[in-house]
Amino acid sequence: MKQQLAPVLAELERWLGQGLSLPLWWRDDDALAPTPALDRLLALAAGFDAPLHLAVIPGLAEDALAQRLQDAQHIFAIPHGWQHQNHAPAEEKKAEFGAHRPVQIMLDEVARGWRRIEKMFGPQALPVFAPPWNRVSPAVVEGLTGTGLAAISTFLPRQTKYPSPNLLAVNTHLDPIAWRAGGGLVDPAALAAEIVAQLIDRREARTDNAEPFGLLTHHLAHDERVWSFTAALVEVLTQSGVAIWASPLDGI
Repeated sequence: MKQQLAPVLAELERWLGQGLSLPLWWRDDDALAPTPALDRLLALAAGFDAPLHLAVIPGLAEDALAQRLQDAQHIFAIPHGWQHQNHAPAEEKKAEFGAHRPVQIMLDEVARGWRRIEKMFGPQALPVFAPPWNRVSPAVVEGLTGTGLAAISTFLPRQTKYPSPNLLAVNTHLDPIAWRAGGGLVDPAALAAEIVAQLIDRREARTDNAEPFGLLTHHLAHDERVWSFTAALVEVLTQSGVAIWASPLDGI
């Protein structure tokens, strides 16, 4: 799998030659409970000394998850919606916090979710809201700081650093799972091309390189090829001399 990332390596060498650095962070969605897949994810991250940010579903997560993580190094928890429940009509894309319910009801759920994450994980909890399916209405975004949150994380390069006053955007940028095909790994050549395109945009200042490049994974949905690609990509990035692990809150 590493061989298929040769174009990424070539682009990273250009970064190295120009003295550039790439801030990097890793978000993994849908954590609920201790599982063999979670153990594998934690071992993978530990092998690269990589900070890992688990997007935990507050309304469904088991207390055993916090117990499993309490002694783990460089592991953080962020709220992933409330119950990961779709409220959009059938003809629209799935969303828990879209424009389908009263804003105050949604903000109350966000606040409730963040309180539970804080209570469960203590110092491992970070105030970064990751809405399910990476979709959220502008009205909810505007109210997030009133819930105690400091940042929001969706998908694709951010358009603005602060989508709402005192609310930092720190998105994810690459998801290796072929969701539209029912799962499995996106064609590795296509993934490599996407990474290179995003790196070039950053290098040429078309997008904001101050925003950490976000790897988005879903440990409960990985097959062997997804695991293999994830490990290969993290290895390529960490050994490049360019990537630096960052906190999603570094830009505040």
